[in-house]
Amino acid sequence: MGDMTAHFSRSEFSCKCGCGLSGIHLDLVKKLECVRERFGMPIRVTSGMRCRKHNKKIAGSSEYSAHLFGLAADLACTDSSTRHSLLPIVLDEFNRVGIAKDFIHVDLDSMKDRDVVWTY
Repeated sequence: MGDMTAHFSRSEFSCKCGCGLSGIHLDLVKKLECVRERFGMPIRVTSGMRCRKHNKKIAGSSEYSAHLFGLAADLACTDSSTRHSLLPIVLDEFNRVGIAKDFIHVDLDSMKDRDVVWTY
């Protein structure tokens, strides 16, 4: 059980470098909880909050990444069947979605294009 919502805990969103940064935005987690409820299966967060140092080490990451502000999460998604099931639910909840081979990025960054889907 999570400490932020029924299925998500703060530690899942902490910076993966081990620095302890964990200021994930509650609105993001609430939307992810809605996705999880509808999906009906666990969702693994591969990246949530990032410190600047860790963000610089991520290939292709922006210096203004929504991860830096606790407004983004990457969700593990390693096969096409799961992607096919998860993506429509994600698109119902999020207006900003990135699709990669092994994850789906979602964010609430209002400073960038509002309705956009991109690939990595």
